[in-house]
Amino acid sequence: MKPENMELIRALLENKDSIQEDIFEDSEEMLGIVPFILRVMARRPEFMIFSCLKDFYVLRPNSLEPKTAELLAVAAAAASGADKCLKVHMNAALRAGASLDEILDTLFIAALIGQTKVLASSLRTFQEFEGSLDEK
Repeated sequence: MKPENMELIRALLENKDSIQEDIFEDSEEMLGIVPFILRVMARRPEFMIFSCLKDFYVLRPNSLEPKTAELLAVAAAAASGADKCLKVHMNAALRAGASLDEILDTLFIAALIGQTKVLASSLRTFQEFEGSLDEK
């Protein structure tokens, strides 16, 4: 990395306490909670700060309204079985203007895709298994 960019990063990290405080406040405002993972990650400010900056920009892209972004986070958390994240993002979706019905429909869509993934994979395996029996 160029020395001038390393210097910019070093200067940023000199303000780590203030930045971490802002991240905690922004998380509380956006999600209604400061997730425990942020508090643990805060032990490594150089990791936590850059990770949170990425997360903020991913969860609030210019191309999507906050409600839509949070409903997508709900679907992803549901599909991946991340129950704690699911609770956090359902609350964040409400805070961003989603209705309970929108959250419920998002969960049904995530479940449908999850079910389809299981069926597609398992039925392909079944077909291969069945075909191997016919060859015997």
